[in-house]
Amino acid sequence: MNITGHTFEKLVDPFGLLSGDRYEFFLEVNVDEEDELFTEKGLGIKVLLIIDEKGARISHYHLYERGTEKVLDFALEDDEEELVFQYCKDHIEM
Repeated sequence: MNITGHTFEKLVDPFGLLSGDRYEFFLEVNVDEEDELFTEKGLGIKVLLIIDEKGARISHYHLYERGTEKVLDFALEDDEEELVFQYCKDHIEM
């Protein structure tokens, strides 16, 4: 799995109920054709990253097919999830 690009935005809590900062990432990912995650249109991962007094962590993610936005019913392996976490964390100025 190779992350080739991303977009993200800081989410605003209009009522101030949530502690910390929340960021929504949309990652562009390439995987080998032999990988079960491979799709012809490409793979994306939507990630919700939280940074608060406990530190940074992924709150939620899901995989989707780029172009159709169809959610795929797969989970990342532990090492892939760590790669995604590090990538997101590295692209936020903390």
